[in-house]
Amino acid sequence: MTFKFNKSQIALAAVAALSTVALTAGPTIATAAGKTAGQYVTGDFHNHTTCSDGAISMQKLVKKATDKIDTPWGLDWFVQAGHGGNGNRNCTLVEDATLSTPAYPFAAGTGPTTTWTASIGAANIKGLNGGVGGNGNMWRWQSIQEFQYPLMEYLSAYKGIPLFIGMESVVAGHEHSSMSVITGQMPLSLDTTTLPISAGYTALGNATALAQWSYCFDRGDTDTSRGNVTGSAVGNNWNCSVTGSLNAGDPSWNATAQKLLPASGTGVGSKGHNKTVEAMKWMAENHPNGSYYVPAHLERAGPFNPDGNNGFNVEHLRNFNNAAPKVAFGFESQPGHGASANRGEYQVKRNNIAGVLTDSVGGTAYGGTGVYGSLVGGVWDALLGEGRGFWFFGSSDWHNRGIFGPDDRRSTQDFFPGEYQRDFVMVRNGTDKLRPQTIVDGLRSGNSFTASGQLIDRLAFVACASYPGPGARSNASVEALAIAAATNGTDVDKAGCATMGEKLVVRPGAEIVVSVVVRDPAGTSYSPYTFPNPSLAQVGIVQPLNMPVLDHIDLVRGMVSGYKTVGAADYSGEWPRNLNWLKADGTTPSDLSTVPAAAKNTTASVIKTFNGSGVTPWAAVSSGVDNSTFLKMTYRIPAVAASQYVRLRGTNLPAAVPFETDANGNPLADVYTNANDLTMLRIPCNTVGTVLTGSAIDGCPAHLATVSGQKYVSYDVAAWSDLWFYSNPIFVEVTGSTLVAGVK
Repeated sequence: MTFKFNKSQIALAAVAALSTVALTAGPTIATAAGKTAGQYVTGDFHNHTTCSDGAISMQKLVKKATDKIDTPWGLDWFVQAGHGGNGNRNCTLVEDATLSTPAYPFAAGTGPTTTWTASIGAANIKGLNGGVGGNGNMWRWQSIQEFQYPLMEYLSAYKGIPLFIGMESVVAGHEHSSMSVITGQMPLSLDTTTLPISAGYTALGNATALAQWSYCFDRGDTDTSRGNVTGSAVGNNWNCSVTGSLNAGDPSWNATAQKLLPASGTGVGSKGHNKTVEAMKWMAENHPNGSYYVPAHLERAGPFNPDGNNGFNVEHLRNFNNAAPKVAFGFESQPGHGASANRGEYQVKRNNIAGVLTDSVGGTAYGGTGVYGSLVGGVWDALLGEGRGFWFFGSSDWHNRGIFGPDDRRSTQDFFPGEYQRDFVMVRNGTDKLRPQTIVDGLRSGNSFTASGQLIDRLAFVACASYPGPGARSNASVEALAIAAATNGTDVDKAGCATMGEKLVVRPGAEIVVSVVVRDPAGTSYSPYTFPNPSLAQVGIVQPLNMPVLDHIDLVRGMVSGYKTVGAADYSGEWPRNLNWLKADGTTPSDLSTVPAAAKNTTASVIKTFNGSGVTPWAAVSSGVDNSTFLKMTYRIPAVAASQYVRLRGTNLPAAVPFETDANGNPLADVYTNANDLTMLRIPCNTVGTVLTGSAIDGCPAHLATVSGQKYVSYDVAAWSDLWFYSNPIFVEVTGSTLVAGVK
């Protein structure tokens, strides 16, 4: 997939100055004997419609997320996933006639904010406390099972795009998690079905498994009907027990509901966490290949609270992964809400825990990423240092545009799925179409990377073993593999090599040749702003906000020491709270000494930085496939003796950009661009423009936070100014050293 961009003259001149070689054209999808053919495709699995707390219909969100003409950021696959619990609006009704389809026509006087009671009648709302005599809310299990899934199935067939239903669970004991159970969704028979030409659609598949999970394990679902019509045993008759667990022997078990319903008050967080671990076990038992569970914006609600429902500490991620490693295989540390007053909605003193106002973990985001994922040596590295298959993801978390309407290009809250950040996932579908199962398999594989603001759109990240002697691998031979993969949007399948989400098993003494080939796409991004990036202007760089240029890539390495033991001193630990981490002036500790052993990996560090200059600069490579330009770079890790991993991050910002990056190029706290606290704003926006709306706004927009007449970088301008990508790791297992037990 290719973005249509047009970069600055500065960037083009820099590329022209680099050495250039020609590539041989290759097939669209490359393959070799060991792997099913596949390619990197883009998607989003966390977003909202009016069925939960979003602003638009399912049809409009699907169009905004996948259309590649009217909304040119269209994704290749899409999961619609609103909050668990319940809601009172019918998101299957459309806003206007442009969204009308034969099976779901527009009806004047209705729209996606119409209540369920007004659209289907109170008598048709199932479960307890919703329909007749209730509050008019529909439980999410019913809306998924009877309304949302059939519409998504129809839209998938009608539009010919891969769609399915997920959910942002309201997590017992914690905050939120992106998840799905895809069993029953989008059956093969859908390929050849004849769609209706008039109103009404009967689904061929179902999302009953997902609906049952919602009933059984979502904290927001207090329904005790077992998925039945009120006062009747006719219906789903769900039982939420898990083989080998206490079930009815658990004090939280509700016999009427046939599920765990932890009592509020003292210990509800701990009891809730236990319920969520049971949810992992249920998924592993019943849908091991057809489900995923990815904690969302996991730093936002603060640290874990045993007496409430707040955030996640590192031990909870370990518990999930231990219970269901094929299901709980990652986290969403690059949150949505990138244009909000507080980037990601991470905020100082955001949460009330036991009467004490407590920061989001880390206090704020760092370059749009939470502290668990952004800090080298932090929580993510702690998990990778155990040899766990635990992957990094991002999402849009779309709800609305803040003060603007959904069709405006400006935002003080959210970006549409694919507009700003996206997950690039290797999906091995061979000659078949994209389907839910191969997409979930791709997510599980860890062969993926996440990028914001169209900073990059292709990446090949390869590690190959080289042994001393005549047959030693050269840098050029590994680069050739990476170049072929990147130019064709696929990965490498070669003995003695591995890519993201994989492990390379080597003998002691092997050299590891790490090659990276990336495309920083030429031209304009999807930013509506054409004026120079105010953050870069501080260091004398003139670069339009809609023409971002990759500045550098960091190669991060950490050592693998094996799984932590449950109950051991280094298994559990809370990230430092409040001023113990984010100081009043926006600075943070200079090292990890205040972070507990459980939440850090002190062996992790940046071992190489690649850029366009220096001792070993990257080189430009001209593609023989589509004539686009790629950047290639290689680093050799000498004579390995111990198991380890490598991962990448990259940004448009050089080191030492005031209030954005430190002297080593690490992201600084986003508190300096958060409009919530005007006293912390530091980066002025001075460009005066004449175009105020549309997709080519040429001056600092009026909605930026302003102090004494001075506009400051904030909201969506802050997001477009500060871009990052993160790759998932490649593991190296050295024979005789620590096993990388969590990765095949």
